[in-house]
Amino acid sequence: IGGVDLPDTVTVEGKALKLNGGGIRTKAIFKVYAAGLYLETPGRDAASVVSSDQVKRMTLVLLRGLDKGKITEAITEGFEKNSKAQLPALKARLDRFNAMIPDLEKGDQIVLTYVPGKGTEVSAKGAAKGTIEGKNFADALFSVWLGPNPVQEDLKKALLGG
Repeated sequence: IGGVDLPDTVTVEGKALKLNGGGIRTKAIFKVYAAGLYLETPGRDAASVVSSDQVKRMTLVLLRGLDKGKITEAITEGFEKNSKAQLPALKARLDRFNAMIPDLEKGDQIVLTYVPGKGTEVSAKGAAKGTIEGKNFADALFSVWLGPNPVQEDLKKALLGG
C-alpha cells in the first residue's frame, strides 16, 4: 500500500488479526501515511467495526515526516467531528494520548491497538508509549478514520475492504 508492505495478519494477545483493508491518507497533493486496519473478526460496516468489543489495530506508516503538532491536531479534529458529545468525558484521555505522540520521520509507525478490558495500547517508532483506558476512548479514536465524518472518505472505504 503506497510502497509499504503491511502483513496480512498480526498476533495480539494470542489472537490472530486479519488485515481488513488498507489505504493512503493524502493531504493536498501529498501522501501522508499508509494505514492498515486489523480486526479479529473482519467487517465491512464501519459502525459495527467501531462498536465491536474485539481486539483491533490501526497501523499508520508515515510516507513523509510530520511533527507531533500536525498529527495531534488531526486526531483532535477527528474526535471533534465524530465524537463531539463524548468529548468532555474523553478530553483528559485525549490529552494523554496526544502527549504520547512524537515527531515522526518517513517510515516511522504509529500502532494503535484496542484490547478489550485493557484499553488502547499506543506505540510509536517501535516503542510502547502507554495505554489509554476505556472502550469509549477506543470507539472515538477508531472513529477518526471510520466515523460518519472520517479524516478521508476513500481511506475509510479502503480500510473497510472496499
